[in-house]
Amino acid sequence: MKSCEPQIDPRSDYYVYAPSLTAKEIFFYPLQCGHFIYQPGYTLSRENFDSFLLMYVERGEITVKSGEYNNTLSPGQFLFLDCYQPHSYATKEGCECLWCHFDGVLARGYYRTATAQNGIVFTPKDSYLAREKIKAVCDMFQRKAPIKEPLISKYLNDLLTSFLLHSPQKDFDQASISETATAFIRENFAREISIEELAKYAGLSPWHFIRVFKQETGLTPHQYLMDTRIAAAKYLLKNSSLSAKNICFATGFSCESVFCSAFKKHEGITPGMYRSAKAPQ
Repeated sequence: MKSCEPQIDPRSDYYVYAPSLTAKEIFFYPLQCGHFIYQPGYTLSRENFDSFLLMYVERGEITVKSGEYNNTLSPGQFLFLDCYQPHSYATKEGCECLWCHFDGVLARGYYRTATAQNGIVFTPKDSYLAREKIKAVCDMFQRKAPIKEPLISKYLNDLLTSFLLHSPQKDFDQASISETATAFIRENFAREISIEELAKYAGLSPWHFIRVFKQETGLTPHQYLMDTRIAAAKYLLKNSSLSAKNICFATGFSCESVFCSAFKKHEGITPGMYRSAKAPQ
C-alpha cells in the first residue's frame, strides 16, 4: 500500500495485518510494517497508537521523543518504542527506515527489560544481521507470500533478544553481575551462602551488589537463593524417595522445620502435600 501521509516519498510502501487468535495468545505479531523514505521536515506526533514500534534507520537521521527519552538515531541503529504512550518523531534532512508496529503477550515485558538497561535506542553488535530480521518481516508481505505467524514471531523474537543482550557498557558476550552471581548460587545453593560472599565473588560491596542484582533480575539475592532451593526440593520430592529431612539438608536448609515453613510460604502447601499431589486433569 502507498502512504497518504504528507512528506512520505511515493516510493515508500507499507502493509497491514490482522493477527489470528492463536498469534494473539502466544506469538509476537506484526500489525503494520513498511519501508518509508521520509522527506526533509517530516514530523509526526501521537498521543497513542496501540502497539510497540521497531524502526531501523538505513539512511539519514531521525529524532524521537517519548517521556524521558529524547534520542537521535543514525544509520545502523534501532528504535524500540512504546507507542501506547505519547510520542513523536521527526527528521530535518530526511531519512530512510524499515519499521514494524507489533504486539504480543510478552512485548511489554521485553520492552520494560530492554529499555531499563539501555534506553530506547540500540546498536546491535551485528547490525546487518539484526536488520535482516526486520527486513524479512517486511519482505514476507512485499512478496505477497503466505504469512507464517510462527516464523514472523521468531524474527521479532530474535531481534528483541539481541536488544536484551546488547549493552554499551560491556562486551556483548561478557556475563552481567546477576549472571555471574546466579551461576555461583546454582553451584552452591546446598550450603550456607552469605550476601558478603556473593558480593565479594561479584567484586562489589554488599549494598551495591544487592542493588544491581535486583535491578537486573527483579529479585533480591536472598529471594533468588530461596527460589533455587525450593526448585531443587520440588524436583527431589517428585523424583526421589528421600525423606523431607534429607531433602531439607540436600537443598541447603538448616533444619526440617525451617524447610517446611519456607516451602509452604513459597508454594502454599507443605512438602508432603506437594509430593502426594496428583497432576491436574
